[in-house]
Amino acid sequence: MTADFTVSDLRQCPDFFDTVADRIWQAWWEPKGVPLAYIAGRLTENLNADPLPIALVAHDGPTFLGTSSVIASDLEDLPQYTPWVAAVWVDPEHRKRQIGRTLVARAAQDVFALGIDRVYLCAPKLRRNFYLRQGWVPIEEDVGDRSVTVFVLEQGCGASGAAQNPPKLP
Repeated sequence: MTADFTVSDLRQCPDFFDTVADRIWQAWWEPKGVPLAYIAGRLTENLNADPLPIALVAHDGPTFLGTSSVIASDLEDLPQYTPWVAAVWVDPEHRKRQIGRTLVARAAQDVFALGIDRVYLCAPKLRRNFYLRQGWVPIEEDVGDRSVTVFVLEQGCGASGAAQNPPKLP
């Protein structure tokens, strides 16, 4: 299946900035009462020249499809794990097109390109199989208030197939 969309670094497609900020805010932060301006301010960090954080955007020309990010930490209770794929979002009308899978794989690939050989993410139980199918390995279960699973992916494992050996934890 040929992808009919592009995944770009937000730094190269800043016209999507407001949409990315809005989707992240609506999905995770609006229900907690966090202002959109705060999320937009944090997202601005993705526009600097530093290798991390990274914000990615999936798009079909000018049409926003989804986003993912790479950040230093997604769970403050686990600072030993870094970096993290986070804020994976695909607009509902564009789901079932492998956009989320592509965004996650690209985020991990960008981390590995920086010479980092391990990346983490967390997900609720209902998304567990999505990550297992991509080769992510669960390393902690029922973490935090949301009872998420923490996953790791090591360079050389992943979307092309499941990990052959369990990861060596830090």
